Amino acid sequence: MSHKDHHNSNISDVLVVVCSFARCLSLYSSFGLFFQSLSEARGAAEAVFQLIDEANETSINETDIWKEDTESIHNITGDIEFDNVNFIYPSRKEVSVLHNLSLIARAGQTTALVGPSGCGKSTCISLFLRYYKPSSGQITINGRPITDYNVKQLRQNIGVVSQEPILFDVSVYENIRFGKVNATRAEIEQAAQEANAHNFIMQLPNKYETLVGERGIQLSGGEKQRIALARALVKQPAFLLLDEATSALDSVSEQVVQEALDRACKSRTTIVIAHRLTTIQNAHQIYVLDNGSVIEQGTHETLMAKEGGKYQAIATRQQIEKIDDDKDDITSMQKAIEEDEKRTSVERSRLFSDSEIVDMNKVQILLQ
Repeated sequence: MSHKDHHNSNISDVLVVVCSFARCLSLYSSFGLFFQSLSEARGAAEAVFQLIDEANETSINETDIWKEDTESIHNITGDIEFDNVNFIYPSRKEVSVLHNLSLIARAGQTTALVGPSGCGKSTCISLFLRYYKPSSGQITINGRPITDYNVKQLRQNIGVVSQEPILFDVSVYENIRFGKVNATRAEIEQAAQEANAHNFIMQLPNKYETLVGERGIQLSGGEKQRIALARALVKQPAFLLLDEATSALDSVSEQVVQEALDRACKSRTTIVIAHRLTTIQNAHQIYVLDNGSVIEQGTHETLMAKEGGKYQAIATRQQIEKIDDDKDDITSMQKAIEEDEKRTSVERSRLFSDSEIVDMNKVQILLQ
């Protein structure tokens, strides 16, 4: 073999090795994605199998939980009482969320829960809806444990409005009807009127048949929240749970939605979770939570009169924040006005300048 042939052979071998190496790297990267997906699937499967095993370990009869009982469906009413409730989330067993929590939401009255994030407010609603069972203690309705009712019966009597309303890519009518599948047209329109939604719905292109888009993208935040409230009210629930229903809205939308909420709360046993204390000043009873326990309770007036209290501190801080926000709004408005005045002044100067040039041209023409 000549030196030239030997040289060409070496180059060919190198190219083969490089191509093989590149191919291996490509396969290796594919294996990496595969093992990543496998790891994610195993993690998800672990949670699913844990849930299945948990169901097998209990003596709960699913048929009994969901079966109909017409007599008891219409008799779920009265005070809601949390009696020394303790709770630990199954996925975070090292963290205790509620500690001997006791409170009463009186029938036909509005009860508010306030406190910092993570203090257990939303957990109370989850427990009442039977998403979880208390670790100890019990929750009762008119003295009867909520476990005496099956899940379907209980939830048929509860309306829920959360901070982020869930709307589907169907018509306004269908989105409201999800609250009560067999609702009549009259019931749906009545619920919309109670939720301050009927008037804006009638101004939509196809009224109640207007498609709202994915997650209600065709509607404003206030409009979506009123649709969600109408959905909660269409089944005429005995209990109404409001989980920071206006916290994500601007001041104008908040006022419209709050009017509808205040009207909906009348004659209903209502539990309100609120961040803005201005929305719960008229509540019959306010519970202040911290670290999973009730630390203060009373009306807005009595809690504001408590010097050094947690509620008073929260209210004072929010008032200061509102003043600062108002100052920022005023400053922004003043800047906008000044910029408009500057633009107007510049345009006026330019117009005067153009006018002077025209006048000088006229004078020159006359002199000629």
